[in-house]
Amino acid sequence: MSYKFFEDVAIADIAFEAYGKTLEEMFESSAFAVVNTMVEKLNTIKQKIKKEIIIKSDNIDNLLFNFLQEIIFYKDSENILFSKFSIKIDENKNELHCLALGEELDMKKHNLIVDVKAITFHRFSVKKYEDGWKSQIIIDI
Repeated sequence: MSYKFFEDVAIADIAFEAYGKTLEEMFESSAFAVVNTMVEKLNTIKQKIKKEIIIKSDNIDNLLFNFLQEIIFYKDSENILFSKFSIKIDENKNELHCLALGEELDMKKHNLIVDVKAITFHRFSVKKYEDGWKSQIIIDI
């Protein structure tokens, strides 16, 4: 997993870049960055609950945006935090299949940092480079 946070990009939001040698690795790094925005230590989230996430979109940018929104949706609707993502992406169809593993939020166990509201389109980007993929994302908190 590979990502870094930027403290000087947005004042009321959190910005990060995520990287991966493959598209799937970059999606996974982006997902971990979103969860790590909410929870201080990812290793406190056990892998007790399985959720299958299937998303189709018109392009890779929207596929990543919708995937990250789904992670926030599960936190808000079912109080589930994830700590493992097994991701397969069909780039030709812009389709994602993910098995996400996690557990219910436990305020005694999970040290919550902030409550993430949504992913924003402001400065949102996904780019392919010779050595891999990079996303740039700003989260509304």
